[in-house]
This record gives sequence, structure tokens and C-alpha cells, in this order.
Amino acid sequence: MVSSKVRFGILISFVTISGFSQGMLLPLLAIILEQNGVSSSVNGLHATGLYIGVLLASPFMERPLQKLGYKPIILIGGFLVIASLAFFPIWQALWFWFILRLLVGIGDHMLHFATQTWITSTAAPERRGRVIAYYGLFFSLGFSLGPTMTRLLHVHQSLPFIVAAVLCFIIWLLMLFVRNEFVSTNDDLETVEVKSSIGRFVKTGKIAWVAFLAPFAYGILESTLHGIFPVYGLRIGHDVNLISLVIPFFSLASLVTQIPLGIASDKIGRRRMLMIVITSGIIIFLIGAQLEESVVWLFITFASAGMLLGSLYSLGVSYMADLLPRALLPAGNIMCGIAFSIGSITGPYIGGIFIELFPTTSFFYVIVFLLLLVVIAISTKKETQAVMHRA
Repeated sequence: MVSSKVRFGILISFVTISGFSQGMLLPLLAIILEQNGVSSSVNGLHATGLYIGVLLASPFMERPLQKLGYKPIILIGGFLVIASLAFFPIWQALWFWFILRLLVGIGDHMLHFATQTWITSTAAPERRGRVIAYYGLFFSLGFSLGPTMTRLLHVHQSLPFIVAAVLCFIIWLLMLFVRNEFVSTNDDLETVEVKSSIGRFVKTGKIAWVAFLAPFAYGILESTLHGIFPVYGLRIGHDVNLISLVIPFFSLASLVTQIPLGIASDKIGRRRMLMIVITSGIIIFLIGAQLEESVVWLFITFASAGMLLGSLYSLGVSYMADLLPRALLPAGNIMCGIAFSIGSITGPYIGGIFIELFPTTSFFYVIVFLLLLVVIAISTKKETQAVMHRA
């Protein structure tokens, strides 16, 4: 069996290919459905299938992980993703593709939940921010590279799905050489006494609710900037090609700062780091709202926001792992995924309503308002001694 360092590399590779498949499916299916004459409203509703799959799977993840261990959950989730990608070219029916999106969402969530819990459980507290930053970095890298697969549509419509399925299968094979491990629950007697899953979720929420705000905010940001800003950008006169170039800057810029912010959070604390990046993000979007008609400032706004706010998910996971005892980490990681999915689903809806109600007001103000609510909520949480549990 492989060493812990090689295992970490394989887990990170799984995270990368998972981000790659998600980043590919969103624009790829949107383009195909648009070319097939599907309305934009149905197209947008269809895209929620991925996140609905995450929400459907979330309540049922914790118990299987405790009984089976990390490796089987990762293998099952990976198989679901591979099989779903392979089935996309077989039949182009709207309902069939929606089911496949649900399955990809379920499989991806199994992958993320198991790998995320495995990494957070084994990372030393003093290096947790850096380690989880790698997790966020490689997912963002995969997510950024995914949309490039749309270029293969010119060769054959099935080719992007086949390439993605093959890449997933290669990483899936590597996982067979990793030794299985189980969630440790004997380090916190008080927590172990909470037997039911609902009880563990309730207790997790009471302890670490503030940490879940960061993944929630990231879900809102990612979905609104990718799904709603293009509509607003066209309305204020920007070219569609320009918008397609601007939007990826948010994810790409986050690649530069994921590791430095993770290391800094190890030194100054997760809560303080979240306050700094979110407050700075608010300032960036306020400036962007005044200068959004300038192409240069639009690029600067997206890049700066990505460098500051692109690490919200990984910082939130690190903060959650600081606050919770190891026995509650599975529930905590599930709730991080739920918070992100809820943000991803509600963000475009809120953004769409804002554009309809306030057509002459900058779209960036709705982001400022939502981020302001998050930073106020985080500021109300008193600085507490984090639970320091070593692997």
C-alpha cells in the first residue's frame, strides 16, 4: 500500500478531476441544450440538477462512511461519476440528462465528503490551513480547466464526455492501491454519546455554524458570477466574448492566493482571516460597482475578488475542523457541502430578482449586501479556543 504522502496526492487528484468534471458539465450542457433550442429558463433549471443531487445525498452520507470507511465511499462516488459521464452521449433526452446530472452531483458529493473528511481528520492543526488550501487550489484548478473541453464539440459532441470519463477512470484505478481507513470516534466521549445522525447534525450546527457561512457565501458568489452576471453584463453593454473572458478570472485568480491565505490563517486564526478577506471583498465590489462600465476595471474587480474570496470554501472547512472534535468532522463536512449547495441554488435566484426589481442599480450591490450580512454574522461569534485534535 502507498504512503500517506502518496495517498494525499491521489486524494488531491480525485478532487482535481471532480472539479474538472463539474467545470466541464455546466457550460458544455448549457451550450448543447441552447443549440438544441431549449429555453434559457429550462436550461438554467436543468443546471440545478448537480446541486440538487448534492442535497439529496447529504443526509445519507455519514453512516455509510462510519461503517465502510473512506475508500469504499470514494470508489462508489467515483464510479457514479464515471458511469454518468459515459452515459451522456448515449441518449439526448432532457429528463435523462437531468437524472445523469443528479447522479454526477451525488457521486461528486461522495468524493468530496470522503476526501475532505479524510484530509481534515489527518491534518495537523498547525498545518491545517495549508493542507486544506491545497484541496481548494486543485479543485479550483480542475474547475477552471473544465470549460476548455467545450472546444472538443467541434470534433464530436461525445468526445468531451468520453475524455472526462477516461480521466476519472485513471484516477479511480489509483485509488485501489490506497489502504482503507475509518473515521476515529474514540477521542471525544461526549460527542460519541450522540448516537443519531440528526443529533450529530444539530450539535455540529450549534458548535460550528459560523464556519458554514463561508462555504455558503462562496456558493452564492460562484453561482451568481457565472450564472447571473453574464445577463447583467450584456444589459449594460458589454460584449458576450468579453464576458466569457472576464468570468474565469475569479477562479483563476484564486489559484494564486489559496496557499498563502491558508498559511496565513494558520498563523493569525481562521475567524480573523475570514473577516479580513470578506471585508476586503466588499470594498472591491463597491469600487467595481462604480466602474463596471470600464473593461479594465471589470477584469480588476473579478481578479481581485477571486484572490480574496476564492478561498472562502477552504477557509470555512479549515475553520470548521478547528471548532469540531474529530467525531463530528463527518457531519461538519456534510454541512459544508450543504451550505455551499444552498448558496449555489439561492444565489442566482436572488441575483435574478435583484436585476428585475432594480434594473438601473449595479448588480455588484447585491453581492456587497450578502457579503455584509455574512461578515456581520461572523463578527458576532466570539473568539473561542478551537478544538485541537491531532491525527
